[in-house]
Amino acid sequence: MTRQPWTTLSLMLLAACTAGGIPTSSGGAGGVTIDINLTLSHPVQTPYGLSGGFTPPITTIPVGSQFHFTNTDSFAHTGSYLGSQFTQFPAGSPLGNIATTQSGTTLSGGMWTSGALQPGTSSQSITADRAGTYLFGCFFHYGAPMRGAIIAQ
Repeated sequence: MTRQPWTTLSLMLLAACTAGGIPTSSGGAGGVTIDINLTLSHPVQTPYGLSGGFTPPITTIPVGSQFHFTNTDSFAHTGSYLGSQFTQFPAGSPLGNIATTQSGTTLSGGMWTSGALQPGTSSQSITADRAGTYLFGCFFHYGAPMRGAIIAQ
């Protein structure tokens, strides 16, 4: 039986990740994908507050693995770290204009952000280099509430 290239790719992607965003291996190029889509990802209550616009709303990954954001929506979004001082989503957005410019490649490196991702684009890969909980949001739609969490363990 001959498989189409997209079938093989689909099987590889299914084998690399589980439904909760937890990789079953170290992952390939870019590791775990966090989907950005405000239109399709409805708000849910999490231990950190209301989360929406990111699938999954909470991503658990092993230290040493990587993740990236992919915008499957029809308008621009960011995936931007809120800062180490937050253990809950703050009521108002703590994100400044710097969130629109891509920066950072590690969770513990301070500010990391996908920058303004246009529809159909993906961010840089970010390495989970230190265990912890990292809250993030979208600069443009934080109040929607477009927020999520990464737990590195």
